[in-house]
Amino acid sequence: MVIGFDYGTANCSVAIEREGQFQQLPIAGSDKLLPSMISAPIRSVVSEWLYRHHGVSYQTPEETALLQQALRTNRDEDLPVSAQSVQFGLSALSQYIADPQDVWFVKSPKSFLGAKGLKPQQIAFFDDVVCAMMLHIRQQAEQHTQTPIEQAVIGRPVNFQGTGGEEANQQAIGILRRAALRAGFRDVEFQFEPVAAGLEYESQLTCETRVLVVDIGGGTTDCSLLLMGPEWRDKAQRSESLLAHSGCRVGGNDLDIMLAYKQLMPLLGAGSPSRSGKALPLLPWWNAVAINDVMAQGDFYSPSSAQQLQQLVKEAQHPELVTRLLTLWREKQSYQIVRSAEQAKIDLSVQDETCCPLDYLENGLTHHLTATIFREAIDSPLQKMLQQVVEVMQQATTAPQVIYLTGGSARSPLLRHALEQLLPNTPIIQGDDFGSVTLGLTRWANTLFR
Repeated sequence: MVIGFDYGTANCSVAIEREGQFQQLPIAGSDKLLPSMISAPIRSVVSEWLYRHHGVSYQTPEETALLQQALRTNRDEDLPVSAQSVQFGLSALSQYIADPQDVWFVKSPKSFLGAKGLKPQQIAFFDDVVCAMMLHIRQQAEQHTQTPIEQAVIGRPVNFQGTGGEEANQQAIGILRRAALRAGFRDVEFQFEPVAAGLEYESQLTCETRVLVVDIGGGTTDCSLLLMGPEWRDKAQRSESLLAHSGCRVGGNDLDIMLAYKQLMPLLGAGSPSRSGKALPLLPWWNAVAINDVMAQGDFYSPSSAQQLQQLVKEAQHPELVTRLLTLWREKQSYQIVRSAEQAKIDLSVQDETCCPLDYLENGLTHHLTATIFREAIDSPLQKMLQQVVEVMQQATTAPQVIYLTGGSARSPLLRHALEQLLPNTPIIQGDDFGSVTLGLTRWANTLFR
């Protein structure tokens, strides 16, 4: 069976075609979206879980070395690896929140793909993380299809990282391809996510239309200007219909991170002075919330960071604030504070103010936020998102007739309003925020593999 597979930064989703109808499959109980989260007692458990419970192969020198190291670590830690040792989605989040100190947890593994400076064994580990998620999703989907799923078109952003160019893209594609094949897929192809979203919209068109697809996901913003319509539908070769495209590694997660940094981290001492009157260095506070930057998180949670934070407490004019940052370090609460910011962002999409509880840092600690404060906090990543539209318009020789807006972060009235101001005379069609990419990938899969 053939599927479209949206391995997303925020959520994962798959879809199939049945009797001419395209539909997403439940892969998290009855839910069609699996939040992109994975947890285990420690990170080495993932590799042994794949090998021992799912027969995933380890063949290259890097893969073999990773598995051998994982087996030794788990044995030394006296950690039995069961079929339930690795959790996904909300189950992974619950496991982490219940015991953040003793649970290895990653949100949005896709955001790390293509990162600079990854060593071969780090890449092999990300192969395992992505493979584990893909294998779990494929198995969940097969429970509903009662048919083996062996062919997939997987979505990809225009650019995985803001820097690194095509080399970074190829590194990321390599991880996704190897992970998918090891997870049991036989044939794997890729399609740009905004193009896939456009393919879903194209099914409704009755004449050729210039469509600007703006796909604002959890980790990336991608824009494509496409010729779409009945004459292009079902064509396996469509390079001539892609008029321009652009993409950057800025998405909804970056809005959450920036809101956490600008509004919540001052409660933990960010921007406060030292006893000498000089400003304390801001890097530890940024690294604390940069959950989509593997290097930043590695620096923040290193043993030397604890010593630095303890020294900052001594030097601070307001040590009680910096002590909260030390608590966050000790309890490994980076994901929790960014999730608090994410919930505030969601609240402020439908109301003018909200209260952000931070009891996990200190009993009774809360922070009041307004829509105005939210807009000011996220201005920098918002401008980077809009710049992708500007770049597409600069590449193109013609203007779009319609904007097709989709992606999990596209629901924000703030983002829609900014797009209306940028292209004031172009109608905006709101797509299926959490399904258009997946359904479009499925349409492309049926074109390629039929």
